[in-house]
Amino acid sequence: MPTQQGEDRRLNMRANNFPASIQGTVYGVILNDRGSIQRMGAALHEAPYKAPPRAPVMYIKPANTLTANGSVVTLPLGATQVEIGATVGLVMGAQASRLTTQNALAAVQGCTAVADLSLPHTSYYRPAVREKCFDGSCVFAETVANAAGAQNLAALHVQTLVNGEEVGRWSLNDLIRTAPELLRDVTGFMTLNRGDVLLLGVQWQAPTASPGDVVKVSVANVGQLEFSIVSEARGAA
Repeated sequence: MPTQQGEDRRLNMRANNFPASIQGTVYGVILNDRGSIQRMGAALHEAPYKAPPRAPVMYIKPANTLTANGSVVTLPLGATQVEIGATVGLVMGAQASRLTTQNALAAVQGCTAVADLSLPHTSYYRPAVREKCFDGSCVFAETVANAAGAQNLAALHVQTLVNGEEVGRWSLNDLIRTAPELLRDVTGFMTLNRGDVLLLGVQWQAPTASPGDVVKVSVANVGQLEFSIVSEARGAA
């Protein structure tokens, strides 16, 4: 039976402030920024992989995670913090397979600001389904900037504020794979469809927020979003 939280999330998805062009699957990527690689350090050379990844390391944010600017995000029972993976999402405007860096952006309709939320966890070596896939854990800005905005992403900074104070800022110039390179590598082994979203990457050990906080993610010339965080009430149905 649907919970009230689930119904609230579906209302958010139907609201006018959720981008209508986002109708497919949302794919995330980890370890695509130099800062994360540096912070992980020697751990990348330990078992089981014993080397940094050579291909994009991906995951999916399923439909239950998607929500809109202005949402109230409820943390799972017992969770006291959430990591704010502030990033940019590429919204696909056409089916794309085996793109090249030269034609990759032609398949992109536009880009938007996204907050990819995760419960704090210390290892990438096991599927973090509970940590990354709780309801409402992928917040989208209201607008999708046109494809021209995707041409100059390297010049942009992704800013995170909690209760009005900046807690994080990172440059898209730090991406290991640029947007065209990421599209090339991802579509080399899977097809992206119109309405899908490819997140450019989230930082490892991103800034955190707690119940009662108001979070804002802003990317100049791309978009911004805001949401508040609450705790799940014990015994909620």
